[in-house]
Amino acid sequence: MWGKAVGGLTVEADKEQRISANTARKIKTIIAPLVALTLFLLAIMILHRIVAHYHVAQIRKAFHTIAPPQLLLCCAFSCLSYLALSIYDFLAWRYIDRQLSYPKILLTSFLSYAFANNTGSLAIIASGTVRYRLYGGWGLSGEEVGRIMGFCLVTFWLGFLCLGGWAFVLEPLSLPPELHLPEHFSVMPVGILFLAMVAVYLLACLFIKKPLLIRGVEVFLPRPALALGQIAVAVADFLFICAALYVLLPHSDPLPFAVFVGLYLLALIAGLISNVPGGLGVFESLMVLMLAPFTAGPPVIAALLVFRGIYYLLPLGLAALLLGGMELHRRRSGLVRLATGLNRVTSMLVPQIMALATFAAGAVLLFSGTMPAEGSRLAWLGEIVPLPVVELSHFFGSVAGMGLLILAAGLRQRLDMAYFLSLILLAAGILFSLLKGLDYEEAVWLAAMLFALYSSRSQFYRRTSFFAEPFSAGWFAAVFIVLSGSIWLGFFVYRHDSYANELWWRFALHGDAPRFLRATVGAVAVMLAFAVIRLFRPYQPPSAAPTAEELAEVAALCRRSTNTTACLALLGDKSFLFSDSRDAFLMYAVKGRSWIVMGNPIGPELEADELVWRFRSLCDTYGGWPVFYEVGKNHLARYIDLGLNAVKIGEEGRVPLANFTLAGSGKRTLRYIHNRLTKEGYVVDIISVEGVQPLLPEMKAVSAAWLANKNTQEKGFSLGFFDEKYLSHFPVAVVRKEGRMLAFANLWPGAEQHELSIDLMRYLPEAPQGIMDFLFIEIMLQGRELGYQWFRLGMAPLAGLEYRRISPLWSNIGAFVYRHGEHFYNFKGLREYKDKFDPVWEPRYLVFPAGYHLPVIFANLTSLISGGLKGVLTK
Repeated sequence: MWGKAVGGLTVEADKEQRISANTARKIKTIIAPLVALTLFLLAIMILHRIVAHYHVAQIRKAFHTIAPPQLLLCCAFSCLSYLALSIYDFLAWRYIDRQLSYPKILLTSFLSYAFANNTGSLAIIASGTVRYRLYGGWGLSGEEVGRIMGFCLVTFWLGFLCLGGWAFVLEPLSLPPELHLPEHFSVMPVGILFLAMVAVYLLACLFIKKPLLIRGVEVFLPRPALALGQIAVAVADFLFICAALYVLLPHSDPLPFAVFVGLYLLALIAGLISNVPGGLGVFESLMVLMLAPFTAGPPVIAALLVFRGIYYLLPLGLAALLLGGMELHRRRSGLVRLATGLNRVTSMLVPQIMALATFAAGAVLLFSGTMPAEGSRLAWLGEIVPLPVVELSHFFGSVAGMGLLILAAGLRQRLDMAYFLSLILLAAGILFSLLKGLDYEEAVWLAAMLFALYSSRSQFYRRTSFFAEPFSAGWFAAVFIVLSGSIWLGFFVYRHDSYANELWWRFALHGDAPRFLRATVGAVAVMLAFAVIRLFRPYQPPSAAPTAEELAEVAALCRRSTNTTACLALLGDKSFLFSDSRDAFLMYAVKGRSWIVMGNPIGPELEADELVWRFRSLCDTYGGWPVFYEVGKNHLARYIDLGLNAVKIGEEGRVPLANFTLAGSGKRTLRYIHNRLTKEGYVVDIISVEGVQPLLPEMKAVSAAWLANKNTQEKGFSLGFFDEKYLSHFPVAVVRKEGRMLAFANLWPGAEQHELSIDLMRYLPEAPQGIMDFLFIEIMLQGRELGYQWFRLGMAPLAGLEYRRISPLWSNIGAFVYRHGEHFYNFKGLREYKDKFDPVWEPRYLVFPAGYHLPVIFANLTSLISGGLKGVLTK
């Protein structure tokens, strides 16, 4: 009684703690987008005050004042900056004492920064996931990728501190009063502090030879020469970025480059810290504000917009085209092996890049619908196209833009509906761009995105409802930022027009303001409609204990499955997630933040793929880590597509029954045991499901004696335990002598006689030695006669792991434990015992999210299988 009460309190406390932690994480995920949105709106207010007395015609005219040599120089310096970023990674590979060809490093660097520079996180951190997937495919372990990420992050800040320090010391800035800083505020002390921090780092690299312990992780400082290389390449990177914008600015007023560098660094860091995607609005507002004493007016705004297009959007478009071409090449060349680096690149990056590129295409359509059309083009178009066509094209172009902003979230989730709708809207956007004002530049951009997306069809395979997927608060904030920015831009452009009711109904070839109002209403209507549909979608909380109806459904599906692992679902200790057709399910349990699925989903492959995605979405909703335990190599691709990682945890043995025999010298021991026990009168009977119920009391006595003799307790999750309801589902193999039960094992018969397996194995302490071998042999011989193809022996933990210098840290630790951990668990003995039956060994993996969660996940998994902390510490 007391044990049950304490256990109940522990479960309730664990549940309350989990709910509290999930609530805290949800609050954090909401606060960050709200902060970004607030800073963006403040930036828009500042920008509006600065440019309120300029006219849009002046800004448009300023674009034409930027000479082609300036554009070429901007492109050249941008290319040099991206090359310098690749040197970050090149030096990082030297830091971890590994080698990789520079073209692969350049590819990884370009794709990661093209993606990261347009997001709301720091570029180094945001590109870490991309590095993990690409470098992991080229042989790096998770620990080594983490060291590369840390090295690049330090390099980034060293460059900022060194260049910023010199800029602030040599050219102290006079910051504008609009920033409301204290009187007589000077950046010179800040510059001195920055340079001191760089000096401390260099001295540490020179004198500290031992590793530093940071949050339990050993960190080795680079050699002094490598540290100097970090600073040099990072400073060069920042100088190239500054030069790319500097060459676009008008230089009628003296603006020293050193002063400009300091201003740029302040605006850049403000944009990054704001977490607004790409620092959009925040960076531009501060640059306009701080450049006002030197150069102001429409040319500055035009230069900032051109810089945004060249350094941010152009690489994003090139990355999308590059990935689309790689995907086409992969399909045509037949490179389908998981280990192929090209497949890893496209499988992970395509959805992310295409989602971001589609989002950018939607933003282009939305802002284009705000701006007035080019007068000469519109006049020429009016001669051949009726006015209603122009009006409708303008309206539906903005609607299509808003649709692309929303669908981009579905592309990130690999939804096929989002893919097809995005193709339609991109094609429609091309047509609308031409019919509303002959905007061929915009049409070319959309056509490039259409080609890239069309080439990536195989990456968007999820056939599920678009409205059923959870979308993050950050994505909604990004959509709202673009929408509010386009609305502000429209009201700024047409602020000299008098707004009246008649304006809504004015249709004219040069009626840009009325078209902007109607297009804005259309875009807002699409956004509101989507929000309302999302608001009224049914809420589906995670499952708790399975109901009797669910267990009945699962039992029927298990009888149709060739995978005998499905029978673990009938233990009743796991929750279920069903497909829409109820023809497939996966079983999982929650421990801490780990949401652990036992094996692969059970059911048709297409529905199993969708279940995996739905499970990840469920974990994202509740702040959990999606984990898949004992996954076979043939199914790893489905989990890699989710951006998850895999580590080998052992090997599973399966005996091909068609070849199983006791003949031959290799089976001498098994043949002796079988012949001896048969002569002594031991027999194995297979009891059908209908005959199990009367045997349960006798089986319970055998089980209790076995547990007492082994001084252990029942396990769970991945192992069966004695439960009468559970055992009543299966036939049982019983070893008897003179009618007395000495041992038993429940059988898992797979559908179509594909596989036969056993789960719960118990025997009396006085049973003769070799009785379990005898039981195994008889089951395999009888299974062969019944036409079963395989007999599943189960997994040998840590088997097949080898200690190598280039192996991941986990593999080396596992190999060490396998060789020297016999005191705690008979790893080698278990493998050698099963080897007697000549099984075919297949690797099994644990799939988990990127990051440093693996130790916690292992602890949660061990506790789940062992039935709690007590089970972990005891047998």
